[in-house]
Amino acid sequence: MNHALTQAAIAAALTLAATSAQAADKLKVGFMLPYSGTYAALGNAIENGFKLYVAEQGGKLGGRDIEYFKVDDESNPAKAAENANRLIKRDQVDVLIGTVHSGVAMALAKAAKDSDTTLIVTNAGANAITGPLCGPGIFRTSFTNWQPAYAMGPVAYGKGHKTAVTITWKYAAGDEAIGGFKEGFEKAGGKVVKELSLPFPNVEFQSLLTEIAATKPDMVFTFFAGGGAVKFVQDYHAAGLDKTIPLYGSGFLTDGTLQAQGASAQGLLTTLHYADGLNTPRDNAFRADYAKNYNAPPDVYAVQGYDAAQLMQSGLTAVKGDFAKKADFRSAMRGATVDSPRGPFTLSAAGNPVQDIYLRRVDGLANKVVDVAVKKLADPARGCKL
Repeated sequence: MNHALTQAAIAAALTLAATSAQAADKLKVGFMLPYSGTYAALGNAIENGFKLYVAEQGGKLGGRDIEYFKVDDESNPAKAAENANRLIKRDQVDVLIGTVHSGVAMALAKAAKDSDTTLIVTNAGANAITGPLCGPGIFRTSFTNWQPAYAMGPVAYGKGHKTAVTITWKYAAGDEAIGGFKEGFEKAGGKVVKELSLPFPNVEFQSLLTEIAATKPDMVFTFFAGGGAVKFVQDYHAAGLDKTIPLYGSGFLTDGTLQAQGASAQGLLTTLHYADGLNTPRDNAFRADYAKNYNAPPDVYAVQGYDAAQLMQSGLTAVKGDFAKKADFRSAMRGATVDSPRGPFTLSAAGNPVQDIYLRRVDGLANKVVDVAVKKLADPARGCKL
């Protein structure tokens, strides 16, 4: 028997076996999300969005079956490193998906970098994740706190407002959002005359509302979310301030809060990377599919989860499902154009979406799109060294 032929046959058989083993191996995806507490609904929406895209691809990404691992991060930064390592070391996941709370996400990003595990951040807006903490394996399908707030600056100035007072909780997300608005507003020609804050999660706004009334700015810009956003909008309306000093905010002021805010939120203008009534074929199909599968309308969190799976698909398609080609997988993700329900976006060198930010107006229980506030806005990624 020809020895060379035998060797070639053995090599071919081994290659075939390796290829089938790789195809048989499931790709491990680890969800580190809040499944309990204040942000549980957000964690579920992110997971639902991700799984919806996978289902649309026939249950696979890049031809690979997916195996899911889940950890409830409880929105607790103190447990973040331990929780991340359960997925990285114990479950040995290939890709991490998470999370909502910025403090938890910062620890998650550090653990991902230390272990060279690919991470796709599906909500947390902390600027540092794609700033000083950036890395070749760190991606984001959401936003930075700077992005939606910055976009409101030129919009507000364009409406004739020359002076502004800002108000938020004294914590990282609030500071970063206010910093973004101030940069956008002052670059356009406006002036922030006073920055007000109160400790998180305090909602005693009365004395600060009195101070706003006495300062008489042309407008107020705010960053609050959840229960704080509900109370602030109601108190601002009850004080009658909205009649003389228009209120503007980052989109989280009115996202998921409109039912509770009721009449006090009607007509409010906010900026965010998603809106109701985009009415594009892509978004309409996504909204119908999501509603059919989960019996609820999708929100910005569902979109961010859905796009994380889309981003993974672009990387896996480029390497034909061979996850061992980690550098090529990541490089394809960084160069991808994601066909998102929010509208197509690309990623910056730091891994953050370069995306349109919409101006939305509250109309009933919807944040209806009015216009694009800033097209293809890229976060400055200050402090990122790649």
